[in-house]
Amino acid sequence: MTNHDPHVQELLTLKIIAETLNQSNDLTLMLGTVLEKLLELTGLQAGWIFLTDRRMNYERVADRGLPPGLLHDNKAPMCSGTCWCLDRFWDNRLNNAVNILNCKRLEDAVSRGWGDTQGITHHATVPLRSGDRKFGVLNVASPFKTHFSNEELALLQAVAFQIGSAVDRMRLYAAERRRAELFARLGDYSRSLGMAVSAGTEPGRLSELALRLVGEHFEWPFAALLETTGDELILQAVHAQGRTTLPYARLPLQAANWLREAARARRPAVATPEQASELAGRRELRGLAPARLSIAQAVPIPLAGLAPGSMLVIGNDAMGRAEEPVDNEVLEALAEHIAMAFESARLEEHRRELARLAERNRLARDLHDSVCQMLFSLSMTAKGVESLLKGSQPDAALQSVGDMQALSQSALKEMRALIMQLRPAGLEAGLVTALQVYGEKLKLRVHAEVTDVCELPRHVEEALWRIGQEALNNVSKHAGTADAMVSLRIEARQAVLKIADQGRGIAKKKRPAEGAPSFGMATMRERAEALGGRFALASVYRGGTTVEAAIPLPANE
Repeated sequence: MTNHDPHVQELLTLKIIAETLNQSNDLTLMLGTVLEKLLELTGLQAGWIFLTDRRMNYERVADRGLPPGLLHDNKAPMCSGTCWCLDRFWDNRLNNAVNILNCKRLEDAVSRGWGDTQGITHHATVPLRSGDRKFGVLNVASPFKTHFSNEELALLQAVAFQIGSAVDRMRLYAAERRRAELFARLGDYSRSLGMAVSAGTEPGRLSELALRLVGEHFEWPFAALLETTGDELILQAVHAQGRTTLPYARLPLQAANWLREAARARRPAVATPEQASELAGRRELRGLAPARLSIAQAVPIPLAGLAPGSMLVIGNDAMGRAEEPVDNEVLEALAEHIAMAFESARLEEHRRELARLAERNRLARDLHDSVCQMLFSLSMTAKGVESLLKGSQPDAALQSVGDMQALSQSALKEMRALIMQLRPAGLEAGLVTALQVYGEKLKLRVHAEVTDVCELPRHVEEALWRIGQEALNNVSKHAGTADAMVSLRIEARQAVLKIADQGRGIAKKKRPAEGAPSFGMATMRERAEALGGRFALASVYRGGTTVEAAIPLPANE
């Protein structure tokens, strides 16, 4: 180092280094530029920087002025093996700038004939740190230099603190940016999973769907849903290598103690690199997991809709890079979204079961109020005919037989109407056709209009059929007109059904109070909203009524 105005030179060096550290957010570029400036200002010839997060896992992120012996085979001596400076760093014995260390890499270059070291045999080593966090080492050297003064070491120590603080700042920035990106992906994931649940995905397929969507929205090479039962782990679903499978393989819980501890304590856990590698190499996961994992994490899934002990496990391979695990808050939020999806699917299944029970009760009431009453009247009339025939009153008996025939026809008509509600005849020919037929049964003239209609999913078609059926019933009962218009169109990935009439409309004083809709209208709205759709009713007194229901279609329709 130069001896002219040493204090001024030191301040100038620190000033230039600080300015350089603030010029880029690219860590590798920034470290290379800073190292070059440091050598230029101090008059040293060679320098290199290692970043490391654990023993034997390090990366040479910058170097300048290396002698030919260290440039051998595309700088192979700088990328593999160990050395005394890193060993001391990993053993927590390197806390300050060290005056001189013999360099094992330089000695290997000489002993193995890799090339000239240009008189460089020693180097100074300084730990890179920020507070209690350590990131790696800075090494500097010059030919035939075997001693650094205390002033030189103090300057190198100050520069190393600046570099360590910059590394810390940039890593925190990168972590926050990555965290924000993961939460944005989580929002997209939640929407996709919610739409699938609303579209009626069966709970039995939800594990596969949840993992497939994890693979689509995140870049993790491995993800799995596990369930702990006794002393075993059951693999419910696995996503790896671009495909999702349902292996239901069993893994001894003792084979992964960190997973057992996560399941017992019900809190997130991070595997050591050795544990992650062992998990990937398990025989039970052969063909299901990547051949190599260096990072693995587990997060418990809340109990809603899932068995106790369920967990989400993700894995990654850093490929030698220093990479932090995924933020626990992101994983816990992801697990909560998965739990909510299972709970929503369970509640949806219960809602459908209640709807089926309500439908059965309604049909039972209709049967009792119409068909059963008519059959009872038919039975009583038949007894009366028997008495009339015994009493030799043929004319009265014939009249009663006519009444019996009328009652049986009415009962048959009512029964057909109820059967139509259960399984509409002609639905295979299309929704609009079925509604036309149903309207004709109600003595309505139904005018149909169809626009850009494709084959609808069964659950969407059935919901629109029920809504249209109720709307036509209302036209028949209340509109005071025999004309109705039915239209079906596809727009913006949704099926839109509209039933309209030009009848008397709904008088304002007869409209249901807000928040207390009529049973029929509430049923139509519930059917639409249960599938993620919307329902609207518009009525003008003496100007007609329009009912519109829109239900989203799955992406593959």
